[in-house]
Amino acid sequence: MEHPEGGGHGSADDEYLATPPDSTYEHTDAHTWPVVQFLFWIAVSTVVIHFGLGFVYALMVDQAMETGQREYPLAVTQGERLPPAPRLQMNPPDELREFRQEEEIFLEGYGWMNRDAGSVHIPIEEAMRLTVEAGLPSRAQPPGSSGSRPSDSSGGRVAERSTP
Repeated sequence: MEHPEGGGHGSADDEYLATPPDSTYEHTDAHTWPVVQFLFWIAVSTVVIHFGLGFVYALMVDQAMETGQREYPLAVTQGERLPPAPRLQMNPPDELREFRQEEEIFLEGYGWMNRDAGSVHIPIEEAMRLTVEAGLPSRAQPPGSSGSRPSDSSGGRVAERSTP
């Protein structure tokens, strides 16, 4: 078949340019009416289910209001139970203030730590004053040591000095 514009070869798509006279649509295509019916019934069932569930929910709420709050049969004898620890704080700022007040009373007052062992707690200022008066225990310097201290870069090791 020659190209309609004359001379040369035509493309492979030229045979599809003209529709044959006795051709119609493809009979194996999907029919639209069953698809429309299917979509219609899906929409109807969605609406029916929506209103049906709303009705059932309202019925259950009314029934719960009539009977009141139900207790589990075994929990009736236990009384009110708290959830396991750690629980949320009801008022954190107040609880922190109370904790700090208790700590302040403990740190600035006198009292027994262990009465059986005879140990007590005293105010911090008093403990520091007694420590300064008594002095801190220290290790005795070995005889002949110069009492040198380690420098910052020594990693805690004291360099030995050679005596001439």
